Amino acid sequence: MKILFAAPENAWGGFLHRIREVLPEHAFEATGRFEVETLKGYDVLIPTMSLVTDGVLATGDRLRLVQQCGAGLEGVDLDAARARRIPVANVPTDISGNADSVAELGIYMLIGLSRDFRGMARSLGDRRMGEPMGRSLVGKTVGIVGLGGIGKALIRRLRGFGVRLAGIRRHDPEKAKEELGLEWSGGPGDLPLLLERSDYVVLALPLTGESRGMIDGEAFSRMKRDAFIVNLSRGGLIHREALAGALASGRIAGAGLDVFWEEPPDPGDPLFRYNVLATPHVAGSTDLSVLGIVEAVAENIRRVGRGETPLHVKNR
Repeated sequence: MKILFAAPENAWGGFLHRIREVLPEHAFEATGRFEVETLKGYDVLIPTMSLVTDGVLATGDRLRLVQQCGAGLEGVDLDAARARRIPVANVPTDISGNADSVAELGIYMLIGLSRDFRGMARSLGDRRMGEPMGRSLVGKTVGIVGLGGIGKALIRRLRGFGVRLAGIRRHDPEKAKEELGLEWSGGPGDLPLLLERSDYVVLALPLTGESRGMIDGEAFSRMKRDAFIVNLSRGGLIHREALAGALASGRIAGAGLDVFWEEPPDPGDPLFRYNVLATPHVAGSTDLSVLGIVEAVAENIRRVGRGETPLHVKNR
């Protein structure tokens, strides 16, 4: 089969090289950028961050599967694919090691912001020792919005830091409180309460029409002035101008961002002048997660090749 990887050749930790090794009998091509011009002649599309519209799908003459190399499918028109009888599948975060890797980066951001990563760099540059004084995580409240695979992986790791844990889950939040041992939990309508009580707010939920821009000016006005926000999911969850305003005015203390509104982001973006700990969408890019994702993607490609139904289809 012929498979199109809609990204630069070496993106996502060498994913393309690894899956070529696992599936040498298939032909893989990379677009070289996060964009798809045509699907003519391809059996499988791995979209990564590229938009897959009805118009893009219409160019396919033999497409049998759209297989994401991760969980996010917000760029794929699921309804259009369903109408064309093209299955769209992803790799759930909790089966590949991805959730564990993302959670680890989340811990890195919480600690980096707490210990004033910018201040430490300045102190080293100025040859000043013992500065700055950081904040301990012990006794602080971490509010996690989204209690799926990533949220759960974060909770497991955060317990050892002596923090208080709160969460937002779309369905049955009281059950989540009991199962995950949270001090407090609520549904989407309770987000203002979580923002008011949290010292750290971590976003770990999918980007949907409902969640897009959910962290806006009103949301920032409810946060503590010394609180931090960390986004491990998708840039569109946060209203960009509202974040810039909150950082510029001192409405919040800082932000950790692994995802952005446009990727790659402009390195000269004024947002980076503020207390922002930024990473280039690498939360899920580790040796563990890449191997797990390669295995899951390869299995679905094999299934399609044998005429079987792929796993984790999201547009049945």
